[in-house]
Amino acid sequence: MNTETRSSSPGPLEQAIHAKLTTLLQPTSIKVTNDSWQHRHHAAMREAGNSNKETHFSVDVVSNAFEKKSTLQRHRMIHSALSEEFATGLHALSLKTKTEAEAMAAAATATATPPTTCPNA
Repeated sequence: MNTETRSSSPGPLEQAIHAKLTTLLQPTSIKVTNDSWQHRHHAAMREAGNSNKETHFSVDVVSNAFEKKSTLQRHRMIHSALSEEFATGLHALSLKTKTEAEAMAAAATATATPPTTCPNA
């Protein structure tokens, strides 16, 4: 039985990621999620002995600092800003990076698309 669950309060690494990206990107929206609990069973994570257990994160960020930048350039910006964290235990980031215009377009598309229903329901 798996009793490990996501912590409800942000740890020091999660707080550092949030602070650094907020300073760098001045985002209109940022969500940092600690996904480490989903990866604790991996051998590399057990062997690493990371005592704070903050290794895997998802970051969803909307910022105009991404204007005219490719996805690769956006990710490089973030990875560069977090180089110290990668050197001290951060193992993986899942990134969703959008400009304000891209986020608004995605939201408009999501609300304009009717939900799919099963005709036999």
